[in-house]
Amino acid sequence: MQRAGDSMQLPAPFLADRGAIDDATMLIREHGEEAGFAAAARAEQYRVLGNHLYFARWRQIERLITYLSIETALDTVH
Repeated sequence: MQRAGDSMQLPAPFLADRGAIDDATMLIREHGEEAGFAAAARAEQYRVLGNHLYFARWRQIERLITYLSIETALDTVH
């Protein structure tokens, strides 16, 4: 539970493989600030097709893009 005064906690996305980072990089390069929306659209396409594996993959890529777009440190910095 989040206490008053605590900053929002955004969990780090799960990355199954290096390809997820490559896909996120490609979307950021092609779509800029709209990259998260592009990943969400791909996830939705796979949801409609009933492909839950690719749906989950693109949702995680969307989360990765969101995570990377935040300018403050969200976790311990080493």
